[in-house]
Amino acid sequence: MTHQTASEDLLPMAGVEVRLARDEAEIIDSQALRYRVFYEEMGATPSRRIQGRRLDRDAWDPACKHLLALADGEVVGTYRLIDRTAAERVGGFYSASEFDIAPLLRQPGNILELGRSCVDPRWRNRGTLQLLWQGLAAHIVDNDIGLLFGCASLPGTDIAALAPQLAYLRANHLAPEALRATALPHRAADIPTDAAAGDPRRILQALPPLLKGYLRAGASIGGGAVIDHEFNTVDVLVALPTEAITARYQRRYDAVMGRAA
Repeated sequence: MTHQTASEDLLPMAGVEVRLARDEAEIIDSQALRYRVFYEEMGATPSRRIQGRRLDRDAWDPACKHLLALADGEVVGTYRLIDRTAAERVGGFYSASEFDIAPLLRQPGNILELGRSCVDPRWRNRGTLQLLWQGLAAHIVDNDIGLLFGCASLPGTDIAALAPQLAYLRANHLAPEALRATALPHRAADIPTDAAAGDPRRILQALPPLLKGYLRAGASIGGGAVIDHEFNTVDVLVALPTEAITARYQRRYDAVMGRAA
């Protein structure tokens, strides 16, 4: 289903192989993993159709690429990748249902929306996440991606409880105007304007690991937030230019190639 290149078929590390899905069966396995994590573990509310199939599947899945982490052939981690071509086939990017992403669409070259990222609890460690990011970096290099973006989620839908984290993100990681997507007016959460950010170090440590990883890589956050009642989360829009990621990947790749020579 997807075209494989040499850098997308990474060598297994710590028992895990990272590559793009090769067939429909692997995509179904990734959707089953997503169901277990999002609906059974994190408390998302499934439709009857999703619950009956026990698969997290939507209209974007057939058009996009699926980055997988596999342990002995079992899908234990996944990312969903949607570029401009895939978005055109399904009428737009997923995040456009929550945010006005016009500033991101105006960026030159290829852009890539990340979504549905999850890892099986048995493999939920820094190493697996790093391997997924290495696979993502390889895909970025191979496809000349200039910008990553997507919805990042804070657990729960209690805006008052999450207000300090949202205030911290606004005060410390707000995207420049050229990359500042904003919550759609009819979806925007009513965030208390007087919310104090609190101790920045403590709040940073309390953020979800994936969101912290994005911030440490240089990501910035759009304006506003959206409550996603289906997935039991509050979403913010993350934008991340790829220069730093690709530079780190290229240094690591060159080092590996140098040792192999």
